[in-house]
Amino acid sequence: MNEEFAQGSAGNDFDVGRFFAGIARGAAGALLFALPMLMTMEMWELGFYMDRTRLLILMALNVPLLIVLSDRVGFEKTATWRQAIRDASVAYCLGIIASCLILVAMGVVTSDQAPHEVIGMIAVQSVPASIGAMLGRSQLGGQSQHDDADSDDPLQDPESSYAGELFLMAVGALFLSLNVAPTEEMILLSYKMTPWHALLIIVASLGLMHGFVYALSFRGSHDLAEGTPGWHAFVRFTVPGYVIAGLISAFCLWTFHRTDDVGTTQVLMMIIILSFPGAIGAAAARLIL
Repeated sequence: MNEEFAQGSAGNDFDVGRFFAGIARGAAGALLFALPMLMTMEMWELGFYMDRTRLLILMALNVPLLIVLSDRVGFEKTATWRQAIRDASVAYCLGIIASCLILVAMGVVTSDQAPHEVIGMIAVQSVPASIGAMLGRSQLGGQSQHDDADSDDPLQDPESSYAGELFLMAVGALFLSLNVAPTEEMILLSYKMTPWHALLIIVASLGLMHGFVYALSFRGSHDLAEGTPGWHAFVRFTVPGYVIAGLISAFCLWTFHRTDDVGTTQVLMMIIILSFPGAIGAAAARLIL
């Protein structure tokens, strides 16, 4: 009994050094991935006027996203949901702290502003910053020789379930969509585009998305099994990935008030436009994550 307990405890040893190295990479990831949005005026303004219910929904959805994502690219290997929740909480805290420090350092957040304005700005920025913090491991050298030797590390597992693939696509689409959804250019382009432009963007999005994953042989991309028809991957992954990118784009536009008091045609055009970077983000998710 005691021997079994000792074995179980050894399997759950907490590597403090690796964890805090992950924290450092997470902080760097938060800055690297969120800095463009931290320096975007539209994102600052969202903190003033963004509907608090929509902001709460965005923050609430970010929590389970970080928990699932931590199982793949957390600060250290996670074996239980408790560890995944811990990593997600740390990533969110890093996102909040990084957003606060940068906004204060740039003079965007000042002492004479109302508390609800300051909280709103930090809350909006903390979402992409927390995702960036979680991605810090995979992008900033989180893989060590010890990790490479661990075949149970999901980061090292090149294969994942179909649902896992779709989840990665959603994360990739969300991350890139958050960069451009708040900008005024989305509204401007929706009025400038014609249906032919929209059709061309859809075709280009699908083509680039499929090429990223199956034709260009990037790290993390997939090779079709011998004898598998080309349309199989297109129907099974590319088309669902583009639909996911479209849904994520629609959610981001609604969350950031880009669809308010805008005609249906313009909303559809904005979704198509935002789905272009969203589709690329979905396709490149295996490279990013």
